[in-house]
Amino acid sequence: MNKIKSLIGDTVLYGLGSIIPRMLNFFLIILHTRIFTTEEYGVFTQLYIWVAVLNVIYLFGMETAYFRFATKAGADETRIFRAAQTFVLGISLLLSATFLVLTPSIASALAISDHPEFISWLAILMFVDAAVSIPFARLRLQRKATLFAVAKIINVLIQIGLNFYFLFVIYDPSIGIGYVILANVIANLFYIIFFLKTLLNWRPAIDRELFSSMFKYSFPIMITGLAGMVNEMFSRQMLANWLPPNFYPGESSKSALGIFGANYRLSVIMTLAVQAFRFAAEPFFFSHANHKDSPWLFAKINHYFTILCCFILLTVSVNLDILQYFLGESYRDGLVIVPILLAGIMFLGIYYNFSVWFKLTDKTYYGTIITIGGVVLTVSLNYLLIPHWGYIGSSWATLACYFSMAMVCYALGQKYFPIPYKLADELGYLFFAFILIQVSSFVKIPNQIMATGFHTMLMIFFLAITYWRERKYWSSSVD
Repeated sequence: MNKIKSLIGDTVLYGLGSIIPRMLNFFLIILHTRIFTTEEYGVFTQLYIWVAVLNVIYLFGMETAYFRFATKAGADETRIFRAAQTFVLGISLLLSATFLVLTPSIASALAISDHPEFISWLAILMFVDAAVSIPFARLRLQRKATLFAVAKIINVLIQIGLNFYFLFVIYDPSIGIGYVILANVIANLFYIIFFLKTLLNWRPAIDRELFSSMFKYSFPIMITGLAGMVNEMFSRQMLANWLPPNFYPGESSKSALGIFGANYRLSVIMTLAVQAFRFAAEPFFFSHANHKDSPWLFAKINHYFTILCCFILLTVSVNLDILQYFLGESYRDGLVIVPILLAGIMFLGIYYNFSVWFKLTDKTYYGTIITIGGVVLTVSLNYLLIPHWGYIGSSWATLACYFSMAMVCYALGQKYFPIPYKLADELGYLFFAFILIQVSSFVKIPNQIMATGFHTMLMIFFLAITYWRERKYWSSSVD
């Protein structure tokens, strides 16, 4: 139980480092969806799709490889760190230099020929993010979660300040959404200052034997991450490409993409829970892999994680009548997709938990196979559903993909690294949360105060039933 409490403590700190910045950044959506048109926001969403996908290639799975090799018995952490940092800096420098040279061609291909500077700024952004990724991983391994949180919070405060300065003081409509990108770039340069000592002390390390071993481990993880990012991000791109003309009267496909992207951001609380947990859990899993009670411990962790995610799903979904005001009016038609996306992101988090087996057994190629299967499913379902259901179909494709990946990963894991997950109970909590969400949608209360009170009662009811069912399980944890 002390180990679980330790993980919870780290998750809270990483949560502060992720949740506070993301929540502060989340409030910018109030600003952006009132200043920029849905089409402008669609351009922004499209550009960051590519950034998210390319970031996976920039990092090349080296964060996970660093954790794996640095936690092996007798490992020289400094040697592992220098090797990982050398690899990441080398590949990211090559990629960003290529994008800077090809900026006009890339801008033309993305239909933003009037703003080639956007591509240059994003190339710099991706290089900086990659340059500090392994130093951030080192903080996680050393359990310096407070430093991690401080860096993330300062970064987003800079972003918010720059957004207000750019959009209210020196705003030029010809730059438009580019101000948001520029604020992101300048704020991320702060990380170079934050890690200046670490970066100055780093020395390139060309270690062929170590590189070879780390490459063999990280390459399937990179492919898995790339396929996973395609699942997460390219559903939006497919929406822009496969949405029939005039599907949404008076709106272009880029407008629909902007609405989808803005409503996707309302699922930020679930995303943050998954991200904070992953930051804490990944080094935790590797550190406890050889303990005799690790299967039992991992099962407990997934159980509590799933309950928390179900509560987040319920809380956000029943309070959309309030959360809708974070969006401009022209974006609110997409609110229906939020509960579906929340459930999808929850299963992505569960998949991360289930995936521990192939990372600990060095069978990372299974992750590649599972995720590529998810890509095939995502593309197929988007192709079938978008022409009929628009962004609602794309949302269901996301949920179906992550659910399938989690279940396949679970089935394979029970063969190679059996863990006694309480899968039936966890799916039961999800079903219970969805029943309460449906109750909330059927009971229409015009008075906002009374409606919020009713929604709060549903949330308390979920917690009460959970406490009643979990008392025995929690007691066994304490014992």
